Amino acid sequence: MKLLEQLCQIHAPSGNEQNLSEFLLNYIQEHKSQWKVQPQVLHGEAFQDCIVLVFGKPRSAIFAHMDSIGFTVRYGRQLIKIGGPGIENGYKLVGEDAQGKIACTLGLDEEEGELTYVFEREIERGTELVFNCDFRETEDTVQSCYLDNRLGVWSALKVAETLENGVIAFSCWEEHGGGSVSYLSRYLYEQYGVKQGLISDITWVTEGVRAGEGVAISMRDSLIPRRAYVQRIISIAKESGIPFQLEVEGAGGSDAKELQRSDYPWDWCFVGAPEDNVHTPDEIVHKKDIESMVALYKVLMEKL
Repeated sequence: MKLLEQLCQIHAPSGNEQNLSEFLLNYIQEHKSQWKVQPQVLHGEAFQDCIVLVFGKPRSAIFAHMDSIGFTVRYGRQLIKIGGPGIENGYKLVGEDAQGKIACTLGLDEEEGELTYVFEREIERGTELVFNCDFRETEDTVQSCYLDNRLGVWSALKVAETLENGVIAFSCWEEHGGGSVSYLSRYLYEQYGVKQGLISDITWVTEGVRAGEGVAISMRDSLIPRRAYVQRIISIAKESGIPFQLEVEGAGGSDAKELQRSDYPWDWCFVGAPEDNVHTPDEIVHKKDIESMVALYKVLMEKL
């Protein structure tokens, strides 16, 4: 969990994923020699801050978004949300501007509905603030801000260790509308003929998806994937014996929306561990669900 803790501490809200992208490139460079197959590492201006790893002869692609929710400083002491962060007076926020590092707290004027920060000086406009990372680990759980989606990134890195054929794409902007998967999916289809997607992201603990009972395979959220593809995934999961749960929701979304709206015939399915305390500094995930997430991804990338 040390790597996961490192990932959760990196400042990378939507639109400013550069720090995490550089961390991942360094990690990949240092560790890929120990992986079963040496991937082609695609990055640079054509991919903005995204990273694409191509292993062997790929048939399927894992998409894991790097960005997090947070806040942008507006004028005075006003804040604007990046994505959909949880809001509570007193949440600890951190960031940095030209005057130095920032450790402040979130304020909410409930009558006006206005978000503010509490700090001894005015923070420069445009500065991003994110939740302060307080990483907690027990025998059964991990708890921190930004498990969504640093845990999805961590899981993809674990799959990379033994992956023989496939693509892992680390994407940007997912928490605030997306955008990068549109050009990533086009590139993967045109260059490699890949059109099967798996979304390595974190979902919700609900009355139907419980902590500790296995990774969730989402049959639908605000979008509906092609049923034949989802049934193939469910069949592979059943044969594997790996614990999993089926999720059915009417809200929520992910990088999958850009695959579904693509001009290319992409299939997709969201497969991820459930968390509680969603989009707060206290997101919590059961370790059994993390284990089953990694195990199922390894099987799916082999069998699909």
